[in-house]
Amino acid sequence: MLIGNVGMDPEVRYYDRDQAVAQVSLATTERGYTLQNGTQVPDHTDWHHLVFNRGLAKVVEKYVHKGDKLYVEGRIRYRSYDDKQGRRHSVTEILVENMEMLSPRDKMEPSHPDVKSSDAGQLDPSQSQSSTDREVEKGSLPF
Repeated sequence: MLIGNVGMDPEVRYYDRDQAVAQVSLATTERGYTLQNGTQVPDHTDWHHLVFNRGLAKVVEKYVHKGDKLYVEGRIRYRSYDDKQGRRHSVTEILVENMEMLSPRDKMEPSHPDVKSSDAGQLDPSQSQSSTDREVEKGSLPF
């Protein structure tokens, strides 16, 4: 489990019959402190690569933005790959299985091309909306 702040807007890719994968970087910070001998230990920030799949990826695409605070649960995946120059790179990712958004509701505006900052939550009336979208506009999230 991790609690941290999103470092970038989600990168979302769609594949095979409207399935999605979203990737986000998450910063977690261990606060600095002072040792008994007076030595100051500074804050330490770690960056984590999060991977969201299927429905959770679509939720991330719509509601998660740079700077939002998230609580995530998942499992760690280690993988490696060779780049074009033949160098091997190791990657550690968190495959997110559960997420809670901890940012205040007024900061969670849907990322929708027809939503303007002045009328967040009101989609273009020419767009057909699912019942889930209508529920979200009333202030309840679909999860």
